[in-house]
Amino acid sequence: MIRILRTWEGNVDREIDKLKQTLNLFDGLAAQSATVQKIIHDVKKQKDAALVKYGKRFDRVRLLPKDFRVTEKEFEEAYRKISRPFIRSIQKAVKNIWTYQEHIRIRKVSPLKADGIVLDTVYAPLESAGVYVPGGAASYPSTVLMNAIPARVAGVKKIIMTTPPSRDGTIPPERLVAAREADVSDIYKVGGAQAITALAFGTETIPRVDKIVGPGNIFVTLAKKEIFGYAGIDMLAGPSEVVIVADGHADPSFVASDLLSQAEHTPGISILVTCSAELAEQVNLELKRQIMRIKRHAGTRECLEKFGVILLTKNLEACIEAANALAPEHLQVMTKNPRTLLSRLKHAGAIFLGPYTPVAVGDYIAGPSHVLPTGGTARFSSGLSVNDFLKRYSVITYSKPALRKAYQDIAEISGAEGLDAHTWSVQIRLGLQDNKSQKTEKKHKT
Repeated sequence: MIRILRTWEGNVDREIDKLKQTLNLFDGLAAQSATVQKIIHDVKKQKDAALVKYGKRFDRVRLLPKDFRVTEKEFEEAYRKISRPFIRSIQKAVKNIWTYQEHIRIRKVSPLKADGIVLDTVYAPLESAGVYVPGGAASYPSTVLMNAIPARVAGVKKIIMTTPPSRDGTIPPERLVAAREADVSDIYKVGGAQAITALAFGTETIPRVDKIVGPGNIFVTLAKKEIFGYAGIDMLAGPSEVVIVADGHADPSFVASDLLSQAEHTPGISILVTCSAELAEQVNLELKRQIMRIKRHAGTRECLEKFGVILLTKNLEACIEAANALAPEHLQVMTKNPRTLLSRLKHAGAIFLGPYTPVAVGDYIAGPSHVLPTGGTARFSSGLSVNDFLKRYSVITYSKPALRKAYQDIAEISGAEGLDAHTWSVQIRLGLQDNKSQKTEKKHKT
């Protein structure tokens, strides 16, 4: 079902490098990149007309600009189609996400004061954000919540959502209910790279935003890469992935279920790192038993065979080293005492400790956003949070005595850089004579 690599029989670093190559998002994408650049060019120039054209081509539905925005009637119909238990679950998730994001939100820090100097740090929300929610086989209401609620907690006033419509021009009701519960401002029935471009530059119908967040296919991701700088983005995310670190105390049925839950994303990368040969064999048996319980079992099986692997190591320390080298999106720890390993786990988008913490709790209900770095980028980046929707800026105040005290150091450094206007901007405030600046310049010339 899933191949087992015994690290002592080969070069584990080489095998990990192969896995990283599998996770690489941008290899061999020249054709897609050219397509995305053409879409961006057309939407910038033709605006709504280009959205109509590409909606017909890629989403196979012809919507006019007047049809893009989801109406109040459509929201009402969505609530009529959805069960009360689903709505209650969405509301519970909203509450949990809001509580967690509010808890980690950066607050105003006290000013730093000393000798006539006051240094403030101010955090302010972005004015607008765009949330992209993919279409495809699933409805993804959780994606709406995990992107929109952190923005709302930050204080973003306008949250615009774009999402591809079905062929009949509708949006799945689960997605609409989640958007309403998350207090999304407006929803537009536009998908793909054209939606990202519309959010970045604006059209006659869709307003431009300050930052664009949310997952998508390779065309969406390439579009985010191209428009960065005109608008902010969250990250360039690849396929979903899990690395499970487990010892002989782990329940093989639990481990197998978590490997399957990633593989059913098709693509999804499922990796078990263990020092127990017995567990490795039992997990493979469990995968064979459990896979037929899954609706998408054919695609999941193919995904496991292509992107699944068990790394069998000699000891737990080697498991930790492998996990750190992979820097996965999701890192599950199912060992005898999982919390004791936490200080040695250096790179992960999110860490799930213990046998009763599957990735699914993070995907849907726990509170931290499930928008996480993939493909090893957890080495230098973090998951989406409320603080990604806050700008930070400094406020600096100097008194005249404080400026006088700092003058010589400013003159030394600005003189070394040849920027005498910088020095002069201090001198004129302090009433200093030109000969002082001339002495500083001669000193640096010598």
